[in-house]
Amino acid sequence: MERLGLVGLPNAGKSSLFNALTGANAPVAAHPFSTTESHVGVAQVQDHRLQELAVMSKSRRVVPATVEFVDIAGLVAGAASGEGLGNRFLAGIREVDAICLVLRAFVDENVMGDTDPLADLQVLELELVLADLATVENQVDKRRRAAKADKSLAAGVEALQGAVDTLQAGTPIYRSSLIPTTKEELKPFFLLTNKPILAVVNLGEDDVGDDTVLKPVIDELAGAGDVLGVCVKLEAEMAQLDAGERAEMLEGLGLGEGALPRVAKAAYHLLGRRTFLTTGDKESRAWTFRAGAKAPECAGVIHSDLQRGFIRAEVIRWDELLSLGSWNAAKDAGRLRIEGKEYEVQDGDTLEIRFNV
Repeated sequence: MERLGLVGLPNAGKSSLFNALTGANAPVAAHPFSTTESHVGVAQVQDHRLQELAVMSKSRRVVPATVEFVDIAGLVAGAASGEGLGNRFLAGIREVDAICLVLRAFVDENVMGDTDPLADLQVLELELVLADLATVENQVDKRRRAAKADKSLAAGVEALQGAVDTLQAGTPIYRSSLIPTTKEELKPFFLLTNKPILAVVNLGEDDVGDDTVLKPVIDELAGAGDVLGVCVKLEAEMAQLDAGERAEMLEGLGLGEGALPRVAKAAYHLLGRRTFLTTGDKESRAWTFRAGAKAPECAGVIHSDLQRGFIRAEVIRWDELLSLGSWNAAKDAGRLRIEGKEYEVQDGDTLEIRFNV
């Protein structure tokens, strides 16, 4: 399972966000470095499509998709040169597939640290840039020498030189002007700033819904990643309530479904994950697949036998199925599409797999 790492300065609220998302119990304290080791947890991705199909089918069991989060040890200025838990932080972030930058905007006199999310972002990016610069400078000369004997390495050398120039200017790869093919060439070097990013601005309760707090970060990351505003303290408190009380509190505060489902969903999509659905009286389930996968690969998500013996998939969009009222009604109406091995499954497709082994 691919993972999204929560990255932030001390006391930005990343461990509280991690606990609220996953139901874990990672240490939280109002002092730096309460997180000294990475913690891993799984969050459910709430999906109204799944819930509506489950009601239609009178399913006895409902299984949502999930996304894996990693709470990574806190970063401080100078981490790239070993300050604080620098080496441990960098090792943790190299192991994740995408990054969620947790930026502090809340004011609390009992919690140390700055409250300017843009300043947080600049410190985090600088440390990631410096770490990446050390990596590429160490590689570019080696690769250039090797390319003299093996011309197939030339594109990689060119990509590394482009990364050196970009990083020396203080720009992360994810918001650079480097073209997608160059970024692809850089993937074998596991650069920290070549990972997809999401920013979560940790708001005070009075700032919820105030986009002016988010605007500086949105402007800075324009085109590089989504920015979400979350009052982590409030969301963490609500996460402790049972479903009924939580829904009542969210409604009373005018917060809809709350911020946590939006964070989980954004993380899921950032990792290139998509969802197809199955539904019946026994179970309705959301299955995770990589964007662009074809029908046999998606069948294999359910069980390897289904991929090995794949014959065809019967497919209908979730909302069309819902409007017809049942799988049998869709079949009788001739609305099920028969798709073969080359069909690229779409997010929101509802499938039945035909196979023979």
